[in-house]
Amino acid sequence: MRTYNWAILGLGNIAHKFAESLALLPNARLHAVASRDAVKAQEFAARFGVPHAVGSYDELLTVPDIDAVYIATPHTEHYAHTLLCLRAGLPVLCEKPFAVNAQQAQQMRQIAEAKGIFLMEAFWTRFFPAIHKALELVAAGTIGEIKHLAADFGFVAPYVPEGRLFNPALAGGSLLDIGVYPLFISKLFLGEPQEIRAIATRAGTGVDVNCTMALAYEGGATASLFSTLAAQTDNQCILYGSHGQLHLTGRFHAASGITLKLPNQEPQHIPCEKQGYGYQYEAEHVQQCLAQGLTQSPLLPLQFTQELMHQLDAVRKQIGLRYPME
Repeated sequence: MRTYNWAILGLGNIAHKFAESLALLPNARLHAVASRDAVKAQEFAARFGVPHAVGSYDELLTVPDIDAVYIATPHTEHYAHTLLCLRAGLPVLCEKPFAVNAQQAQQMRQIAEAKGIFLMEAFWTRFFPAIHKALELVAAGTIGEIKHLAADFGFVAPYVPEGRLFNPALAGGSLLDIGVYPLFISKLFLGEPQEIRAIATRAGTGVDVNCTMALAYEGGATASLFSTLAAQTDNQCILYGSHGQLHLTGRFHAASGITLKLPNQEPQHIPCEKQGYGYQYEAEHVQQCLAQGLTQSPLLPLQFTQELMHQLDAVRKQIGLRYPME
């Protein structure tokens, strides 16, 4: 079994989780890390036993034998850092949201396709065993035809105007940080909506604190989605079908199982594997794609990501949120 050499570009909190998750894959190795702070890179490398640590993102391109780069920088940096790696011929797994807007996403996609290099959004939710199982049950008609999907994601974030979550210069707000999860899960199960309506409340910096979205689909289904930085929500997703309900158990974006509620039956709990944080599932999928010579994921193609970015743009237009770099 071939071992794949990973690099991480950007060493914030999520990079630590990815590094820990990568250690769960027997055929993956963290080969290089890059930060704008050389000391931070060296400390990260020492903690995880990484042979190469560099103090600039450009320098990462000089490290030999990199098979894939995981980009873990803030939202506003994804576009530039993805292009940096793609132009150097390096396959990329880019953290979500994929970009600030659909225009950036389109350019990232065009470069990857023109150069024939693998690119995928790091939407880890898609690769959890519970999600695979839920899609299988829905496809089998277990809950009948989906009529409505409800999903929420919220936590209490201290109001720090210059911080990542509330700073418009860093593409802050609940929508791009966590509202993207309910949008993603609705798209995964219901496809492209015919209509999107959204309302939001703002922080003092102008970004959204609460964002509520209502979606309607051609087949007659609807979705109600919510994200907030002001309250702890249940972080749940429920699919209401014509013959029953399907609940993703645990936090839906990192689900640990499924609960089926069918008429005249006791609820049926189906546990699903969830090891550690769960980032290894997406990393494993990237490795499988690379082994097959693929330049896109069949489970999370760039068209899906592009359409999701268009949905985010549509919501922001409705709530009147435009970032200064746009």
